Amino acid sequence: MQRLPDFEAWAVFAKVAEAGSFARAAAELGLSKATVSKAVARLEARIGAQLFSRTSRRLALTEAGRAARGDAERILAAGEVAEAQASAAASAPRGRVRLAAPMSFGVLHVAPLLPDFLAAHEGVSVDLHLSDALVDLVGGGFDLGLRIAALPDSSLRVRRLCPIRRSLVAAPAYLERRGVPAHPEALSGHACLGYAYLPSPDRWRFLHVSGAEASVVPEGPLRANNADALTPALRAGLGLAVQPDFMIWDDLEAGRLVRVLPDWSPPPIALNLVMPPGSLRPARVAALIAYLETALSAPRWAA
Repeated sequence: MQRLPDFEAWAVFAKVAEAGSFARAAAELGLSKATVSKAVARLEARIGAQLFSRTSRRLALTEAGRAARGDAERILAAGEVAEAQASAAASAPRGRVRLAAPMSFGVLHVAPLLPDFLAAHEGVSVDLHLSDALVDLVGGGFDLGLRIAALPDSSLRVRRLCPIRRSLVAAPAYLERRGVPAHPEALSGHACLGYAYLPSPDRWRFLHVSGAEASVVPEGPLRANNADALTPALRAGLGLAVQPDFMIWDDLEAGRLVRVLPDWSPPPIALNLVMPPGSLRPARVAALIAYLETALSAPRWAA
């Protein structure tokens, strides 16, 4: 199998030829003199010719060294240019960022943020993937994701942005017709609208402000794998549902929905920014991370 050229040794040779000294070249490269000498010796052994004639007082290029010096300098210069260009590309936001987010949250609160971000970073594009299902960031090739959950420990890097309040809500018309439950256990006699991606969709769990716990098996006329699909039925007074504030805050302000059992709430969750393992992020990804952190750390619906 053909071997690759020893580019490092050629670059070291070019530096030694330029400096006229192994010691000076070593100092410029930040290497030990022994490392520089070994690189040149390795190259001489590879090409089968001596590149320098060495005496105790003088270092001079041989005929083979003089012939090779120009090519070696071009190799060194090309490497320096490539490294500088790659470094500049890495430091300037440019390219595509793949972002995963929950469907409803992404439509309501992520997509509206993107025009300002894209206007400020003309070299960046965003591939926004919306799904309420749990997305494999690494396997799916995503740069980052937003997750609304109480996250377990994992190899992913996580930044908690803000708490997400969830509440049991219903339309005033429903409560007038069916009555207001006084305890979570009373929900067994009510029409419960279910969200399939709750941590435990077949059992609603609640915590009281006093620390007490309760749970109920919800039954009702509608269950969906997207929380937006429950909103028309909620507004129409067909039942109660556990919904996050980022979806219902405007309905609550307008009086279309009201909180039920306000002293009881589902277990706490949060909005999290999750990233694949590793600490180095391309500039385009770092820019979107910083933007989302600022925009989503204190949103109006979380007040």
